[in-house]
Amino acid sequence: MNVARFDDPAAFLEAAAVLLADEGRHNLMLGIARTAQHSPDLYPEYHAWLVTEDGEPVAAATRTPPYNLLLARPSSDAALALLVDAVEDDLAGVVGAQPEVEQFANAWAERANTTPTVQVAQGIYALEHVQPVREAPGHMRRQAAGDTELLVDWLQAFEAEALHSVGNGEDRARRIVEYRLTAERAGLMLWENDGQVVSVAGFGGETPNGIRIGPVYTPPDLRGRGYATALVAQLSSQLLAEGRRFCFLYTDLANPTSNAIYERIGYVRLCESAEIAFLG
Repeated sequence: MNVARFDDPAAFLEAAAVLLADEGRHNLMLGIARTAQHSPDLYPEYHAWLVTEDGEPVAAATRTPPYNLLLARPSSDAALALLVDAVEDDLAGVVGAQPEVEQFANAWAERANTTPTVQVAQGIYALEHVQPVREAPGHMRRQAAGDTELLVDWLQAFEAEALHSVGNGEDRARRIVEYRLTAERAGLMLWENDGQVVSVAGFGGETPNGIRIGPVYTPPDLRGRGYATALVAQLSSQLLAEGRRFCFLYTDLANPTSNAIYERIGYVRLCESAEIAFLG
């Protein structure tokens, strides 16, 4: 087996056919690579590692510093071990589906003399057909420049609640909001009722046959009224109507309410995923 490193997302995508064999499982890695290809300013650094055997890809990982490493499913333990040895970066954490993410984390922690700790346990969901859901008062619209300050606050609140990320900063949230305001392949959609914005759902990270939805956030005092359900259902319908086969999203497995909502819309869990931090 051999390992190659790529700093060009387009070249990596051309070589990494292993990802397309399970597009849903690898939608985050595929989506970030395509975003880095088309919007390089959003990810100024891009690194990828590809393990091949007899010319065929058998394991892969990517990273856009300062974000955590993303892991694809390896074809064997030997391929995973080679990938662990090939990643030279000083990692703060790794993200991937189970069980490979836990296997990688344990091997990396032993090598780096650190402790792997699950920060967020998630489900990876895919949707092909939207199911009818209860209507909610209001309507969907795309973000506008005047929504920026509200959305910056909401994105920070979302990360603190859903991703348990505190102190990631206003600057990062602002970059995301401002990028999605003008992006061709991504955006933030709002649910508005009686002139008040009550929920937000993002979309982006295109894959060959799909696109990822997220973040999805409704302030606590506005929950339980069906706003997010109506917004995600309508946004999913729109994205599928544009010619995509799938919509993907990630859920917090510790939040059974949101998982049940997505399943009512028609999302089906493909696998479990985790974000694992290296501590100490």
